[in-house]
Amino acid sequence: MSEEPLRPDPDALLAAARAADARAERGRLKIYFGASAGVGKTWAMLDDAQRLRAGNVDLVVGVAETHGRSETAALLQGLECLPPRTVTLHGRSLPEFDLDAALARRPALLLVDELAHSNAPGSRHPKRWQDIEELLDAGIDVWTTVNVQHIESLNDVVGGITGIRVRETVPDHVFDAASEVELVDLPTDDLLRRLSEGKIYLPEQAERAVRHFFRKGNLMALRELALRRTAERVEDDVRSYRLEHVAQDRRAVWQVSDALLACVGPDSGAERLVRAAARRAAQGGAPWHAVYVETPALQRLPEARRRAILATLRLAESLGAVTATLTAEDAADAVVAYAREHNLGTVVTGYALPGAATALWRRLRGHRSFGERVAVQAPEIEFMVIARQPGADTGPPVPDGAAAEDADRLARRARGYVWALASSAAVTVVATPLLRYFDLANIVMLFLLAVVAVAVRHGRRAALAAAVLNVLAFDFFFVSPRFTFSVSDAQYLLTFAVMMAVGLVIGQLTASLRYQARVAGYREQRARGLFEMARDLGRALTQEQVAEIGERAVARAFRCQTAMMLADSDGRLAAVSPDNDRFVPDAGLAQWAFDHAEAAGAGTGTLPGAPVLYLPLQAPMRTRGVIAVKPSGPRLLMIPEQRQLLDTYAALVAIAIERVHFVAVAQDTLLSIESERLRNSLLAALSHDLRTPLTALIGLSENLSAALARDGSPRGADATAIADQARRTAQLVNNLLDMARLQAGSVALRRDWQSLEELAGSAIRSLGPALDRHVVELRLPPDLPLIHGDAVLLERVLVNLLENAAKYTPEGSHLRVSAEREGERIAIEVSDDGPGLPPGDPERLFRTFTRGDAESSTPGVGLGLAICRAIVRAHGGEIEASSRPAPAHGAVFRWTLPHLDLPADAPASHAADCAP
Repeated sequence: MSEEPLRPDPDALLAAARAADARAERGRLKIYFGASAGVGKTWAMLDDAQRLRAGNVDLVVGVAETHGRSETAALLQGLECLPPRTVTLHGRSLPEFDLDAALARRPALLLVDELAHSNAPGSRHPKRWQDIEELLDAGIDVWTTVNVQHIESLNDVVGGITGIRVRETVPDHVFDAASEVELVDLPTDDLLRRLSEGKIYLPEQAERAVRHFFRKGNLMALRELALRRTAERVEDDVRSYRLEHVAQDRRAVWQVSDALLACVGPDSGAERLVRAAARRAAQGGAPWHAVYVETPALQRLPEARRRAILATLRLAESLGAVTATLTAEDAADAVVAYAREHNLGTVVTGYALPGAATALWRRLRGHRSFGERVAVQAPEIEFMVIARQPGADTGPPVPDGAAAEDADRLARRARGYVWALASSAAVTVVATPLLRYFDLANIVMLFLLAVVAVAVRHGRRAALAAAVLNVLAFDFFFVSPRFTFSVSDAQYLLTFAVMMAVGLVIGQLTASLRYQARVAGYREQRARGLFEMARDLGRALTQEQVAEIGERAVARAFRCQTAMMLADSDGRLAAVSPDNDRFVPDAGLAQWAFDHAEAAGAGTGTLPGAPVLYLPLQAPMRTRGVIAVKPSGPRLLMIPEQRQLLDTYAALVAIAIERVHFVAVAQDTLLSIESERLRNSLLAALSHDLRTPLTALIGLSENLSAALARDGSPRGADATAIADQARRTAQLVNNLLDMARLQAGSVALRRDWQSLEELAGSAIRSLGPALDRHVVELRLPPDLPLIHGDAVLLERVLVNLLENAAKYTPEGSHLRVSAEREGERIAIEVSDDGPGLPPGDPERLFRTFTRGDAESSTPGVGLGLAICRAIVRAHGGEIEASSRPAPAHGAVFRWTLPHLDLPADAPASHAADCAP
């Protein structure tokens, strides 16, 4: 390995310089990180701030949540605090962080507590971490606090441990981009003692916390998560620093973890080595890698041995290793470079005691073992040797076609030897007439040129044969005495030795260059294939075009037959090109791969004997289909790099399919929005223009009905019917106008404290004759709390639900209005004992212009329930419909509203409304 100092990449240096400039202009973020509330994050932050204040640092407190803790509040003394801005929400005044004031004040350091806090509606950013991002962009240093349960990637884990889903989260990139993270830790028993002493929550809150979130098991698990997350960040910092300083430090591997590198070789016993490395890594909970270095000499291995190596790599991958196949002249150089690049401190390799003759031969020629070469090049790396047991691992059975491939390899070698012999004969024939004109030194050059030509075309073995044959031919035909192998002048022995050595070296170097050029060509071909595929996919407009491009690109890159199958809305696969006459994919196996999002078929753990590989097209949102690949040779799918490349092709196709899908969805959504907007505008205009003539029509028809009744005319009933129909049309127009306003968001809620009993009574009275033929029951508990909402709109919900129930139930049916408190919400039900809901999805009843029975003779256009849902959601609630379970019958409309505590300064009249 060259001892020349490592030269840094100019592009990397330029990128690092630009990143450093960006970091210099941006503020620094420090996060005080803890396992849960009460560990002392805010206290630690304020305590550090007090020490900085003594050093005359321009420091301002933007937000500091003391939660009533006296020792924390005491640390605010002497610190400049920004006054909060006041936000009015649901009639309450809430203090919020004043971002504009902080930017105007522009201190050197700003303290903003609770990174995961959600800002009140109307703020510039919905989340506090976004406020902090703007402060950092302005060049202001920020200190903040956050708990482990608020990290986005750990949200599901924390929810599974505690049973409580945290709604306020912080993206991981914000945490990872912090300049400094300080872990504030407290033992679990100490935290529980602080909780019992009332130093975290008030006594009644502390009792509830102990029963739910603050259980000892939860706190211990959260503490472990916080420690692990901090350790991961420190490991990332170490890796980044090491990579930045690798040019200055030749010993690039730092022993800060137990990461392993298992070296898979061509000898038997490799599986034992892999299993031992996996056990060692599992004991320490450390990551590990497994690599195979393919040198030019190892390219000559029999096909069965090569398949055994690939099987060992797949075994390592199944045991959790990151696998790679490297190409290099020297295995030790490649292993050391890989270990330093990935900061792997321990190299694991196998060793079998050589025989006496082999050991003596190695000692005589000064041969160093693989471990010795690694130790010389990287003394900072630990070397672990696993004793091999030759014959213990028999390797996988040789699959069909291996014998044919071995025969092809032997045929190629034979052709190389034939060309070596032919080239030696040709040079001899050409050089014989030149002997009288040129010296023997020039004739030697012709033979060396032949060695180079054979090495370029046929590799090392043929070059070695050509070198030997050329030396013999030169001695026999050109060195005196000619046509014998005897040498009259001893100096020709040196010529023969030098000629042999130069021929062998030139052949070796030429073959190595040929090998490296071939590897570089393969890599360039793969990169070009990925680029061309990505370019073509970027231009695709339909899923069929994406599938066609993917099939063509995979078939060209892997010399295989392909078939693309995409999923429909029901998750069933269908071939994009059903007329594909090359091969017919197995629909059942493809569907299995799609349903389980796992590869199946050739080279996998599911039906590995199948000749076709079925690879799911996994996009970020969901699996989009399956690509079936039938390779010309099974080995193409067994090489890890080839499989990773195929996974990359599949991922690109899946992402392109998802992009096309969402573009279509966006276009359809935009069209629907525009259609809905046009319809609402048209309905609003029509309903507004119809209200005046309808009002006049109602008044005239009522006057006409009264006049005809006084005169005793038989047409009085017709006039009354005209008035009823006019009122129904006016109600329809009002519904249309209200729906348009609600969907446009132009209705301002006039919230106040309302009694549900009064609202229900007013709704029943307003319906009047519509409920005369039904029995209405109110089942309201006497201690039902008041509802905070718009009285007119909430009454409208009850009116629409009762009117809807009266329409679709026979005379004499019972209509019930009931309510109860459920935790932090109030549930209200309007039910009946009629025929129940029509078959189908109940959710469709709440869509605009949707009726339960399209052919029903009951009047209406399907707006009542849609208005109910719009009003309930405007109040922060939800509404749903269902049929009563058997043996009962009827429909139930259940809606919930958030429960708010009655403020202490509420008018007395509201309190009186609560009385039964």
